[in-house]
Amino acid sequence: MFSLSMTVQPQVTVPLSHLINVLHSMKSSLGSSSAAYKSRKHKEQASDSERHPTEPMWNLRELGLSDLGAQQLDELVNSVFPRSSPQETPLCLGGQTAWRTSHLSTHSFYYNKHGFSCGAMPMSYSRQHPMLLQSVCTELQHWPVWVPNRGFKTLKSKTRRLQSALDSEGFTPSFMKGFLTRDKGIEVDSLDSLVKNKSVPEGQQDAFKSGFAEGFLKAQTLTRRTQDTLKRTRLILLVLLLVGLYGLSKTPFISVRFRTTSGLDSAVDPVQMKNVTFEHVKGVDEAKNELQEVVEFLKNPDKFTALGGKLPKGVLLIGPPGTGKTLLARAVAGEADVPFYYASGSEFDEMFVGVGASRIRNLFREAKANAPCVIFIDELDSVGGKRIESPMHPYSRQTINQLLAEMDGFKPNEGVIIIGATNFPEALDNALIRPGRFDMQVTVPKPDVKGRTEILNWYLKKIKIDPDIQASIIARGTVGFTGADLANLVNQAALKAAVDGKDMVTLKELEFAKDKILMGPERRSVEIDKQNKLITAYHESGHAIVAHYTKDAMPINKATIMPRGHSLGHVSMLPEDDRWSETRAQLLAQMDVSMGGRVAEEIIFGHEYITTGASSDFDGATKIAKMMVTRFGMCQKLGVMTYTDMTAQSPETQAAVEHEVRVLLKASYERAKVLLRSRTKEHKDLADALIMYETLDAKEIKLVLEGKALETR
Repeated sequence: MFSLSMTVQPQVTVPLSHLINVLHSMKSSLGSSSAAYKSRKHKEQASDSERHPTEPMWNLRELGLSDLGAQQLDELVNSVFPRSSPQETPLCLGGQTAWRTSHLSTHSFYYNKHGFSCGAMPMSYSRQHPMLLQSVCTELQHWPVWVPNRGFKTLKSKTRRLQSALDSEGFTPSFMKGFLTRDKGIEVDSLDSLVKNKSVPEGQQDAFKSGFAEGFLKAQTLTRRTQDTLKRTRLILLVLLLVGLYGLSKTPFISVRFRTTSGLDSAVDPVQMKNVTFEHVKGVDEAKNELQEVVEFLKNPDKFTALGGKLPKGVLLIGPPGTGKTLLARAVAGEADVPFYYASGSEFDEMFVGVGASRIRNLFREAKANAPCVIFIDELDSVGGKRIESPMHPYSRQTINQLLAEMDGFKPNEGVIIIGATNFPEALDNALIRPGRFDMQVTVPKPDVKGRTEILNWYLKKIKIDPDIQASIIARGTVGFTGADLANLVNQAALKAAVDGKDMVTLKELEFAKDKILMGPERRSVEIDKQNKLITAYHESGHAIVAHYTKDAMPINKATIMPRGHSLGHVSMLPEDDRWSETRAQLLAQMDVSMGGRVAEEIIFGHEYITTGASSDFDGATKIAKMMVTRFGMCQKLGVMTYTDMTAQSPETQAAVEHEVRVLLKASYERAKVLLRSRTKEHKDLADALIMYETLDAKEIKLVLEGKALETR
């Protein structure tokens, strides 16, 4: 509220807005304005009344000012709205007042909003409501106030804001100071002002300026030198990055080489196989004979071209893993004494489109430049598989298409022999194995007993062995072993002899290595109670006795109750020779030997105490019986007819097949039971020997069955 005190009685206290309204009406009654000014004033009042709420009008009588004249009224106005100083009296231009405007922010938020400090007499209005007071002062031709041009919100200048932020050490972090002052320009002082500020004596000012200039030049030189060093370092790092990325450098510790489109590395450096010949290849005589003509062509090509003949461009080696396909290819190159290019099929397969085809081109380009030569592609099925339309790999056919074009295309590759090796010939594309490409196929099978003997003799020469060892005995017991398996067998035997501290490898170590490969390592840590050990001994003795006294059974090699793998014991058989075909009597004998274990348990311990140890024996016997009925035509009731898919047969046929299988198995079981009941003493003696010695070989088994004593071990 605004308080006004005068000598006029009575004393009245009214709001300032009411007083302004009275002054307006009083000014109109005195007629100090012209008619035109009156009309303009009424329009402004009308507009003011629209913008502001209409306040009650007070007259002089109600305020107790009816006795005041014009002069007294002017004094009242001067006391209420004092004039500004004469120096600040504004000019009136064309009857309109030139209002002075202040752009300075005040010391408080309240002052900015309301135009005056809290609790003080309001000298002005804010920007939101200036019109009423401004119109009154204009009519009275007084300049009592400064009108703020700013509104409710104020914004300090950038310089003051930065300065206040920098001055507040407790609230502004160091990194914020750097952020706030990053746009602030560097204050540049002249050298003269610097000398003056440092209070340098006049006699030393020239020396100070010279030293300052020299220091500035040296600092500038050091900065330039640092920038040049940084530029050179960045350039070196960029070059090293490019070198490592594109594989231009061959130094392993400088860069990491990425195989992108550089081609096949092995094709650049052919290998000379002078130390590998056909003498190093054992057990595959037929394959060597077929490849001998390839060697003759590489040695003397004129011999074949004089007659107009052409050798196959490609030789495909087919066989299971470990049979010596790679060794044969090396031997061909070594016999012919020509460059040997080795590549694996997986090396042509990359994620980048066109890389595989590019490597094929590079490989054949290098080979043609060094013809005659041999290109060996191992695992050919990975690069020469059948072409299919796959949305996942739309460019997968580019590599094999390039290989097909290089082998038999418009450009001849005379003098280049391509040898491929695969374990899955059925997966190769038909265009790859047609005549003109891989048109010569050489099968490399698993070695027979003669081949295994040769391979064993070759590897046994490389270790210290007992002179009494016969490689043929080991070869007879390693049916189905490949050359790689036999090499592993000899190596395992040598390691076993070294562990046992022996001077040489004996037959015992070779047998140990064979059992380890076939059935797994010994489980000596397994604790077997006496009852289970006794059952296992009689079980294995039953197998051995049936095998020994059955005419067409295989000879026994060894019987043991030492746990290996998943078995608690086993009896190994040693065929006299590889069986390419088997008679019906031999198949029945194998079934009888398989039944011997269960029959022995039933005879010795009773039907209630038979065990699950004969499950694998029954699997083998059932498989033989089913093959005799369904594939070999060895059943009189069903005749010479094969039944490959039993699910496609009628229920009557399936029942007949099952019945005949049961008849064969039952007959085999009865034959084994009759044999073991007739050999009760031999059965007991052999079981006792197994419990005592755990392992018996063929000679020891024969001595026990003959009733002779064994030598003390």
